Amino acid sequence: MQEERSYKDKKVISIGTVSELTGLSVRQIRYYEERQLISPERSSKGTRKYSFMDIERLMNIADLREEGVQTTEILKDIRKREEKLNNPAQLRKKMLQGQLNAHFQYKHN
Repeated sequence: MQEERSYKDKKVISIGTVSELTGLSVRQIRYYEERQLISPERSSKGTRKYSFMDIERLMNIADLREEGVQTTEILKDIRKREEKLNNPAQLRKKMLQGQLNAHFQYKHN
């Protein structure tokens, strides 16, 4: 059974469109791919395809780079966050915290 993916995760956007949406050059986007900060899928013809989540990540990367953060530090941070999300105990804790926050915020408004 194939897992349902959100439209934000579907890799359907071309590199040219990503460039237009983010303001990054195609060269910058490819560089971030080389640095393993993003990982587009490839079509059968080898065309890179990106998701809306990739676009959001690229915007965050661009902001961090403007602040002077090195790509190696960005990669460390990305891997740390992914590791937390892939840890079932951490994920449960995060979900429970979100539910508690939503409950108490709703109750107090």
